[in-house]
Amino acid sequence: MADTKKRGFRTTLSHTGRNSKHEHGFVNPPLSRGSTVLVPTVAERQALQAKARLGQRALTYGTGGSETHWALEDMMAAVEGGTRCYVVCTGLAAVTTPLLAWLKAGDHCLMPDHVYGPARNFCDGLLKRYGVETTYYRPDIDEAGIAALMRPNTTVVYTESPGSHTFEVQDVPAIARAAHAGGATFEVQDVPAIARAAHAHGAKVLMDNTWGIHHFQPFQHGVDVSIQAATKYAAGHSDILIGTITVNNDADWMTLHATARTLGQYASPDDCWLTLRGMRTMAVRLQAQMEAAIHVGHWLRQQPEVAQVLHPALPGAPGHEIWKRDFTGACSLFGVEFKPEFSPASTHKFVDALELFGIGASWGGYESLAVPTTGFITRAAGSGNFAGPIVRMHIGLEDVEDLTADLRQGLDVMRKSI
Repeated sequence: MADTKKRGFRTTLSHTGRNSKHEHGFVNPPLSRGSTVLVPTVAERQALQAKARLGQRALTYGTGGSETHWALEDMMAAVEGGTRCYVVCTGLAAVTTPLLAWLKAGDHCLMPDHVYGPARNFCDGLLKRYGVETTYYRPDIDEAGIAALMRPNTTVVYTESPGSHTFEVQDVPAIARAAHAGGATFEVQDVPAIARAAHAHGAKVLMDNTWGIHHFQPFQHGVDVSIQAATKYAAGHSDILIGTITVNNDADWMTLHATARTLGQYASPDDCWLTLRGMRTMAVRLQAQMEAAIHVGHWLRQQPEVAQVLHPALPGAPGHEIWKRDFTGACSLFGVEFKPEFSPASTHKFVDALELFGIGASWGGYESLAVPTTGFITRAAGSGNFAGPIVRMHIGLEDVEDLTADLRQGLDVMRKSI
């Protein structure tokens, strides 16, 4: 197939970044590990360095990447629907690097109130110290609201959809519209709308698309820079820290590439190779975990202790209509709000009682996880208010019957604790 863009998702994951069947050798590409790169002549070294300065691939030094890095970058660019991708050492580095690329002293940044906690810390700490002002906006803001928050010095509008604790869905096309030219309003957080609002003022729209990997095509909805904590579904086995940043044009690539190289951003080739290996099976894992999460979500909805399940793929859940419009599927991370008679302390007993759900950060691996949300998140714009306590759940690859049985006994413990 000459036109790789016409390939299906599973075919892309199986064939991108590796030798074709017409070449003699192992199925998986080799691991290239090293720091010093030797070249035959000074002139060739100068030519390679000139290519690197232009954002082209060239073996000049280990931090410039190698065939191993480039194979993973090609894979993620294909999955995200962009043109170029840069691999960095962690998901947080994938957040902070583009913020540093497009923000400078005196600039203003718009951040959703439900943003990933370490991203908030970066804005309130380092960026503030360097003279960048951040305004947090409610996730349910409409397009007109985003437009009203834009300033002449607003250079970045950041989105995260859904939020990774309370799962508000943003309408990206509407936000992009406000950035570009203004338009109609939306009742829930509309990432496309936010992107439109940002572009109207020349701002870049950045999106943490980790929850929506494969299921949300950011560049079709007005996003300029897509961020992945590839630690999660891409690597898939809870043993790698890695992040990716994808763009969709040459100008954005040059800005990103220059900043990342200046910062010394780099990912271990071993981690790149393992992430690429994990991505070969990502399609079947995503599908299986989505189906399991929806099954568990429906089951939880039927339990008398549960007020609501915050999973956008469930009909009637907050943000479901925008999810249905913009997403082709869902991941296996969601929230559970319990009824107000249960205290946060009782949900801690629920989580402690679970045997198949680990208590830990991250998600996207093969194992199920549960962590309390209430009392552990920061909000500044008045969002995230719920009548009852919330627990965040990640559904792994276990049998759903075993997971629901485990949840049932955990609910029994919680019920007896009040």
